[in-house]
Amino acid sequence: MTARLADIATQAGVSEATVSRVLNGKPGVAAATRESVLAALDVLGYERPVRLRRRSAGLVGLITPELENPIFPALAQVIGQALTRQGYTPVLATQTPGGSTEDELTEMLVDRGVSGIIFVSGLHADTSADMQRYEQLRAQGVPFVLVNGFSPKVQAPFISPDDRAAMRLAVTHLVSLGHTRIGLAVGPKRFVPVVRKIEGFHATMREQLNLTPDEVEELIQHSLYTLEGGQAAASALMERGCTAVVCASDMMALGAIRAARRLSRDVPRDLSVVGYDDSPLIAFTDPPLTTIRQPVTAMGQAAVRTLLEEIGGTPAPHSEFVFMPELVVRGSTAAGPGPGAAPAAPPVQGSHAHP
Repeated sequence: MTARLADIATQAGVSEATVSRVLNGKPGVAAATRESVLAALDVLGYERPVRLRRRSAGLVGLITPELENPIFPALAQVIGQALTRQGYTPVLATQTPGGSTEDELTEMLVDRGVSGIIFVSGLHADTSADMQRYEQLRAQGVPFVLVNGFSPKVQAPFISPDDRAAMRLAVTHLVSLGHTRIGLAVGPKRFVPVVRKIEGFHATMREQLNLTPDEVEELIQHSLYTLEGGQAAASALMERGCTAVVCASDMMALGAIRAARRLSRDVPRDLSVVGYDDSPLIAFTDPPLTTIRQPVTAMGQAAVRTLLEEIGGTPAPHSEFVFMPELVVRGSTAAGPGPGAAPAAPPVQGSHAHP
């Protein structure tokens, strides 16, 4: 036990006596110190003493479309942590093709008496879906918050990244590298984030490269938000002469890199690729992916804060909180063949340069 106390004290940066006070539930320890001792326990893999386990203030449902795309587990982790910090118990419900639908999961959570629900990239993002389901939920008195997607028909707070700004960042970066044939690989047209990305892409391509709407439209390829979808879209865009591709997700970007390799093209020398999300592990791909980082932590925490205000009886207005993404430049983008590109250096053999 003393060896364990010493470990925990070192990890938390406090004295063994303080650790002992926290573990025995004694008063006189600052909340922040108590938190760091509990965090040290968790990090070292020790179980918390029973008396330190919190009673739940209630269940909160979190509905995500799937967990294969790493952006969803990343969001779920931020939202789950923020909820437990406030004393709530998160219940993660995931849709899978052929499994439960969003409506079935919602009904199941409502039957369990959840205090509220957070929907991530749900039917609220699908312009062809019936928004009546959310009004029915509101009529049942269940507070909810919607992440990624917006509908003027739903009276609820929305949390979104700025998809138009994201495209401005990506296209401006590629134009500055000298690319003029820039393609966009996105998901199906009916989704709000897709519509917004296309608007941002159109506006920036017109401003930066003076292209007509028809010329820009030719550079947009719709596909699925998967590795295979990205591969198919990028293959089509390369056939149209694109030297750079902006992808609507990191998974699609990995597919685009695969498409380039299948055509014996090098990334970034022959094709620059930009992803979207900056999901975990994406910095370690080959080459490391240049991508647009979604502000996952800020968005997840805002979703929880807004939901807890709704639960507490001070509902947020029907509004959209929009978060600014950022460009993270890594190794998958390089100078293109355009006028702004640096001329290729001559190959060097030994110490003699041959033109």
